[in-house]
Amino acid sequence: MTQRAWNFSAGPAMLPGAVIERIQEELPDTNGSGMSAMEMSHRGADFRHIAEAAEADLRELMAIPDDYRVLFLQGGATALFSVLPLNLANGSGRADYVRTGHWSSKAIAEGRRFCQLHIAGDSEENEYTRVPDDYDFDPGADYVHVTPNETIHGLRFPDLPDTGAVPVVADLSSAILSEPINVRDYGLIYAGAQKNIGPAGLCIVIVREDLLTGAREGTPALMDLKAQAGAGSMLNTPPTFAWYVAGLVFQWLKAQGGVEAMAHRNRKKAELLYGAIDGSDFYRNPVVPACRSLMNVPFFLADSALEDRFKSEARDLGLLTLGGHRAVGGLRASIYNAMPLEGVQALVDFMADFERRYG
Repeated sequence: MTQRAWNFSAGPAMLPGAVIERIQEELPDTNGSGMSAMEMSHRGADFRHIAEAAEADLRELMAIPDDYRVLFLQGGATALFSVLPLNLANGSGRADYVRTGHWSSKAIAEGRRFCQLHIAGDSEENEYTRVPDDYDFDPGADYVHVTPNETIHGLRFPDLPDTGAVPVVADLSSAILSEPINVRDYGLIYAGAQKNIGPAGLCIVIVREDLLTGAREGTPALMDLKAQAGAGSMLNTPPTFAWYVAGLVFQWLKAQGGVEAMAHRNRKKAELLYGAIDGSDFYRNPVVPACRSLMNVPFFLADSALEDRFKSEARDLGLLTLGGHRAVGGLRASIYNAMPLEGVQALVDFMADFERRYG
C-alpha cells in the first residue's frame, strides 16, 4: 500500500492499514461469495456468517459474559442519548448523569427530554480538567450514565465511581477496546464505531439481559432495545458494510495480541506525547495527569496565533487533522488503536522542530 498520512482525527478515525488492504482485496468478492459485502442481503447465509463471526470475536476480545447481549445498531452513539432513557428509565423514571465534558453534556441535554434527570457529579466547575471530586447518587435511580473518556476535553475516568446497586451505563465510543475492562461493572455499554472499530453509522451496544425489559409505550420500534435483541439487530437492514469492517478490525485486534497488547501500546504512545507536552513551556495540556485520556490528547500553544501555522506545516508533512474541536479550540491528537507508535513519534519530532523554530 502507498504510504498513508498519519491521521489524528477524533472520528471518523484512522483504520489499520492491514484492514484497509483486506477491504480492498475483498471488495469485489467477499469470502468467495461472488458478491461484495456491500451487496449482501443481511438475511442471507453469507452475511449471517460475517455477523456471527464479528460478534464472537468481540465477545472474546472483551470477555463479554453470556448474560449480556451484543447489538449492532444504526444511528451512531448520539441516537443512544434518546434510546437509553426510553428503554431504561422505566422504573422510578429517574436517572443520574455525570457531566465530564462535551459528550456527556449532549447526553444530559437529550436525556432530560425523556426522564427525571439529576446531575450526580460535575466537572464543569473545574473546566473539565479532572473527574468530579464527589458524587450525589440517587439509590432509587434506574441507571447512572457516565462517559469514561471525553473525546474533546481529553478527560478519562481513572476508575468508575461506586454507584451501589444502580447499573452503570457508559458511552465508551472513544475508549472501547483500548484497554481491558470488566464488562460486569456495567449494565450497558454503547460505542459509536468510527473511532476504534470502523466506519461511521454503526453503534455497538452491550447490555445485560435483565435490563431488556422493553421500551416505554410509544417508543419507535427501531429504538426498542428488547425488540432489536429479539431480532438479532435486524428489525430492518442494518449497516452491513460497517458491520463487516468492524469484524475485520476485531480479527486484526486478535492478531495484535488482543486488548491487553493494545493497552500496552496505547500507554506507550500516550506517555510519549504527554512527555513532549509536559517537557516544554511551548505546549500545554490542562488535564490533571491522573485523569488524562489515552486516546485523545488536546493541547495548546503558548502563542495561540501560531495554531494555524502549526496545522499547516503539520499537514505538509502528512500529519493530518490536528485541530482542536470547535467547542474548545487549540490542537488535538487522537491516537486510537490504529495509530502506531511511529505516527506519534513523527508528531513529537515535528512538535520539537516547530518549537525550536518559533518558541
